Amino acid sequence: MTQGIAEVLSYAVGVAISPVPIIAVILMLFSGRAKVNGPTFLLGWALGLTLVSAVAYLAGDAASGSTESDGISWSEILFGVLLLLLAARTWRHRPAPGVEPARPKWMAGIDSFSPGKAFGLGVLLSGVNPKNLLLAAGAGAALAGLGLSTTDAVVSLIVFVVLGSLTIAVPVLYYLVGGQGAKDRLDTAKDWLAFHNDAVMMVLFVVFGVSLIGKGIPPLT
Repeated sequence: MTQGIAEVLSYAVGVAISPVPIIAVILMLFSGRAKVNGPTFLLGWALGLTLVSAVAYLAGDAASGSTESDGISWSEILFGVLLLLLAARTWRHRPAPGVEPARPKWMAGIDSFSPGKAFGLGVLLSGVNPKNLLLAAGAGAALAGLGLSTTDAVVSLIVFVVLGSLTIAVPVLYYLVGGQGAKDRLDTAKDWLAFHNDAVMMVLFVVFGVSLIGKGIPPLT
């Protein structure tokens, strides 16, 4: 079990460091339906991570022998290359120095979201967003390559989802118990994340891209 948790830890950290979803949930916490939409978004987020990582694990676990090992190594290399491509894309589309980055258009309507839309957005940002999709799938595939028991694999996936959801859960819980002071601090955090989003994401893509490629190459040599 310890081996599985150690394997998914870096993937979970990569998922957790996601400025756009954190900004999205904070915006929901300033809406009229904050006490419903915040927790609902969190549930959707956790479900998206669970589905992608579980499907990747089951697909990897269905393979066997050296083909499985080689396949997982090539998958890690592929995921790493894709993350480096995302880093290059983020660099090319970064705003000019001193210019505040434009927020996605869908953020403008967050304050009017229904609970269903909040839930759906959580699923999309965790399970369909390219970076999180790659990392969640990578976590599941990496677990499949360890040959763990079903129980150990399930516990490791739960740990992955919990850790990957912390940066969404903490603002929600902080809002619910922190009162006006929490709102002010969350608003400050939102503005900081919005301004530095591209820099954070680019560094994250490079670090995890290189890490995954580095993990995938040795078993093939």
